[in-house]
Amino acid sequence: MSMSKSISRKNGVILALDVTDEKSALTISRDVADFIDAIKIGYPLVLGTGLSIAEKLSRIAPVIADFKVADIPNTDRLICEHVFEAGCDAVIVQGFTGPDSLFECVKTADDYKKKVFVVAEMSHPGGDHFFTDGVSKEIAAMAKKSGAFGIVAPATRPERVKELRGVIGNSMKIISPGVGAQGGSAADTIKAGADWVIVGRSIYGAKNPKEEAEKIKKEIEKYI
Repeated sequence: MSMSKSISRKNGVILALDVTDEKSALTISRDVADFIDAIKIGYPLVLGTGLSIAEKLSRIAPVIADFKVADIPNTDRLICEHVFEAGCDAVIVQGFTGPDSLFECVKTADDYKKKVFVVAEMSHPGGDHFFTDGVSKEIAAMAKKSGAFGIVAPATRPERVKELRGVIGNSMKIISPGVGAQGGSAADTIKAGADWVIVGRSIYGAKNPKEEAEKIKKEIEKYI
């Protein structure tokens, strides 16, 4: 099992690294390392390079596997085991599959001394179509009961971050995607109760990713 770094809040920024080649992934990550606290990887990068990219990136910053795991408990366990063996510090899972699946993910994370973030609500315009107020809050409450490390709540709707913070209290963490290209404000999201903002295209698609990452870090530093 790879020894990975563990996420802790210093800058309040997580890089969503949705490039698809290893060279770009490593170059960008090294450039912005001083201004981020973790790197979130998903299917675009992993399908393009293989899961081995996780271990390489984990030498730069803690890695969160955004696989939105959503299956039966045994399959979830197998996925999470691969994620943690590959060097990831955390995994993002769905909660709509029910408590038995979620609890299996958390149990597996505990066995590896790793972390689980549960999607309470997504950040795109249609993200609240099925994730209605009641559903999102029920998932957040279930995440708290499961012992998950945190939830995912949308930076594009900071009022939802605030409401979901009210559900989980202060013992759990909130990571919030949607800053930048999707229109979310980093400062408003942190003020609403998020611990980290997740930023992708605005950083990795910038002419100077380092400058963009530093800009976002400075925007929120007084609220951290």
